[in-house]
Amino acid sequence: MVRHVLWFEDLRRGDVATVGGKNASLGEMVATLAGQGIKVPGGFATTADAFRAYITHNNLDARIADTLAALEGHRIDLAKAGAAIRAMIREGHWPQDILAQINAAYAQLCTREGVADVPVAVRSSATAEDLPDASFAGQQETYLNVRGAEALLAACRRCYASLFTDRAISYRRLKGFDHDKIALSIGVQRMVRADTGGSGVMFSLDTETGYPDMVLINAAWGLGENVVQGAVNPDEYQVYKPFLDRPGLTPILEKTLGAKAKKMIYGRTGGDTRNVPTSKAERARFVLSDPEILELARMAATIERHYGQPMDMEWARDGDTGELFIVQARPETVQSRLDAGAFRSYAVGQHGKVLLSGLSVGGAVATGPVCVIEDARDIDRFVDGAILVTSITDPDWVPIMKRAAAIITDHGGRTSHAAIVSRELGLPAIVGTGTATHVLHDDQEVTVSCAEGETGFIYEGTAEFSVQDIALSEIPQTRTRVMLNMANPAAAVRWWRLPAGGVGLARMEFVINNAIKAHPMALIHPECLDDKTREKIDALTLGYDDKKLFFIEKLAMGLSRIAAVSYPDPVIVRMSDFKTNEYADLLGGRGFEPHEENPMIGFRGASRYYSDAYAPGFALECAAIKRLREEMGFDNVIVMIPFCRTPQEADRVLEVMAANGLKRGENGLEVYVMCEVPSNVILAEEFAGRFDGFSIGSNDLTQLTLGVDRDSGELADLFDERNAAVQWMIKTVIERAHAVGSKVGFCGQAPSNDPDFARLLVGYGIDTISVTPDSFLAVKRNVAEAEKTP
Repeated sequence: MVRHVLWFEDLRRGDVATVGGKNASLGEMVATLAGQGIKVPGGFATTADAFRAYITHNNLDARIADTLAALEGHRIDLAKAGAAIRAMIREGHWPQDILAQINAAYAQLCTREGVADVPVAVRSSATAEDLPDASFAGQQETYLNVRGAEALLAACRRCYASLFTDRAISYRRLKGFDHDKIALSIGVQRMVRADTGGSGVMFSLDTETGYPDMVLINAAWGLGENVVQGAVNPDEYQVYKPFLDRPGLTPILEKTLGAKAKKMIYGRTGGDTRNVPTSKAERARFVLSDPEILELARMAATIERHYGQPMDMEWARDGDTGELFIVQARPETVQSRLDAGAFRSYAVGQHGKVLLSGLSVGGAVATGPVCVIEDARDIDRFVDGAILVTSITDPDWVPIMKRAAAIITDHGGRTSHAAIVSRELGLPAIVGTGTATHVLHDDQEVTVSCAEGETGFIYEGTAEFSVQDIALSEIPQTRTRVMLNMANPAAAVRWWRLPAGGVGLARMEFVINNAIKAHPMALIHPECLDDKTREKIDALTLGYDDKKLFFIEKLAMGLSRIAAVSYPDPVIVRMSDFKTNEYADLLGGRGFEPHEENPMIGFRGASRYYSDAYAPGFALECAAIKRLREEMGFDNVIVMIPFCRTPQEADRVLEVMAANGLKRGENGLEVYVMCEVPSNVILAEEFAGRFDGFSIGSNDLTQLTLGVDRDSGELADLFDERNAAVQWMIKTVIERAHAVGSKVGFCGQAPSNDPDFARLLVGYGIDTISVTPDSFLAVKRNVAEAEKTP
């Protein structure tokens, strides 16, 4: 007897020709990874030969071929061709041997699970699906909560028919696959009660940059179709993969709370599902706990290690048992196939006002007219080269997505259909904007920028932008370590391929300003705030009962993404260096900050850290650094103190840090000082006795050496970092620090703007130069040339 049905445990990943990529992968995991903690719901698969036998039994081969020939000859349109073929297949009858085997397998699955008419997911698995050069994302159908043998057979027919949906036909034409050489296997898998739990999608690398040390997880309440389709804005979690095997660490780099406005649950009858609104409580809390995030990330790492390549996975959590399951796994098909030896960088210049923002996909920039289409039935209105704006996409949209300059959606996360297909097509996309279809209108000229980190921006009009192609093989080696200046954690991962020597300056205040947004003292003393401000802070800290914990966790996670990309190279994190007017602009900040006529040389930097007015806020900064280094594992982080005016002030700051768990020298902690006040140069030996190194901040050092307000337009001509007095300061601190064995770096903007300045620093014997990422290549070349000069 020919076996038309095979149990998952009898399959291996080499069985793609027999059961398609999806089912072969399920079988591989069931058979080989169960002992490594990978749970996959049990089930069985019909073979590709069963599909061919079904087609032949119903005399459909010639009829399908004739219909497709009419389509290629333009005698019939795509919609009519697809509808005709699907109707033929749905109306077919089962060969008796296949019918008997499916019924027997389903009865045995019910027995195994101890449930009569056990609910199953019925998934399509094309024999050419999930190949390395094509994702076939969602091209065929999946049916959930199917109960009973009769409903199962009907769902199987519909799966067969879905091999010829309009989108599947179109996609195969795009990828050059012959229709008659592709067959369909059906996977029948026990349903996980994710309708009362949660589910989502997971990648074993960063989907936007190809950064290999990250696991990206999206999560929503209920069944997973909403996440896959992009119908909801899910939670997003990022995990640092190399630390997953280190006991006691929690290397979660980011947790973003998604709107999760609805969830898909079981319908009232078998084979039925429906969407219902989520509760306020569900929208206000994360789907996954930290231990669950780490458990899923470990599964992703295990699966990737087994397959030997980056993977794209779907997962589900059973609401009854709390167990986590992998329900699909396939090779990642975009980033893993890019040239790792080169990358293209986009930079946005002058631009119009920000109209909208969302999650960026693709890293590129595009301009063009908007074309708003809210229903796939209207895709004929699309204009080639326009920017497609829609609520969500599904595979029916692929024919016009490939003709678009960029894509914008109201809903969806970075693992939604729109995001996956945009990456595959090489298009920039911004998903989850919320209101794009309401705010934007047809023929409106906009710029879509995905070049500024995880947040994508839609700018009014046509922005200026530049493109740089960097071949990593062309970057020379240097004795002088060239590092990066980083502020935006979301953009840090873009530069993971650069062979930088670490991060010479990570600005803490960027994270506070953009991720935390509230003044730390306002979080500590909400009773001092007016009702309106307190309401805003309550909304900002949604999901956190302890507002201080919100500050600590957000700051630690924000900095962790910078630390992760550079690990194990050093990352120098400067403690907060807002001026009082900038602190006052934070939410709730006005009541905690004095008014100063000249904040630039006022209550800033080190002087704040031991002051009664800010010491509790500084304690939160210290707690975040302690969490970053000790709980998350990023012991490559070095702390730097800005604007430290005297050695006595240094002593007070170090004492406060030690009282907050950050003692210089313990657990390998190094503490640097910014060299930006002339006293840092004049008393260099005394400062060197208190700190492990100096980092020259040339903007403030120039300002205070020349007595020139760096923000004054009238004095702009006098502000010159190459002035002889400033150069004396730089040269002298390097000489004096080196004489007592202290390291000196340079983190000012000058080497980024002026390559000759980099040569000057090499001549002075600087240890490290830290520059903006977009100028890294030019500075690195200039440093190499300078090192050749005797």
